[in-house]
Amino acid sequence: MDFKDFFKKYQVTLKNPELMQVAFTHSSYSNENHTNNYERLEFLGDAVLELITSEYFYLHTDLKEGDMSKTRASFVCENALATYAREIGLDKFILVGHGQEGNVNDTIVADVFESVLGAIYLDCGFDVAKRYADQIILPYIKKGAHFLGDYKSILQEMVQTTRQSLTYELVDEKGPAHDKTFKVNVIIDGIVYGTGVGKSKKEAEQKAAYDAYQKRAR
Repeated sequence: MDFKDFFKKYQVTLKNPELMQVAFTHSSYSNENHTNNYERLEFLGDAVLELITSEYFYLHTDLKEGDMSKTRASFVCENALATYAREIGLDKFILVGHGQEGNVNDTIVADVFESVLGAIYLDCGFDVAKRYADQIILPYIKKGAHFLGDYKSILQEMVQTTRQSLTYELVDEKGPAHDKTFKVNVIIDGIVYGTGVGKSKKEAEQKAAYDAYQKRAR
């Protein structure tokens, strides 16, 4: 299935497929092939997503401003966007360079969720972008999904009840000093239960804990 057929499932008919191709193009691929990448579309999609989710919480809840901001943040954070994108299969269309192959992490996948929304907005208008986003995000909002939290503490509490050992292991560190990427495994009783990648060890550990929490909570 190409992405044009994919989007028809969401009643999105692309008039400019070339724009959507850009939305799936990571900078590593564009650098190797001298094409545009998704970064500008991501910037636009972030703003469109903020408007769509802000409107929903304004119209459908009685939350105060601060509470609306906190609630919205949970559903537009990196974990949330990467979850949406992987669940519907957007990650299958992402183009990366040779050096990035096998390392399409949550940051990239979340960025592409936003860039795709930006491309739909430009190509089809706000109403179509809103309908597309609502189909994907509202089920998570309505079931009260949790995407933000101190998952290291949550996981620690889970394993304490069974007296299991819990450790975090740094397994990879890439990039220049100003732009490092860290990869961490969380190990429970000698078994790797989760893996996380982040711009700091702390972020990578939280993502690893979230990955392990998701698996143990099923």
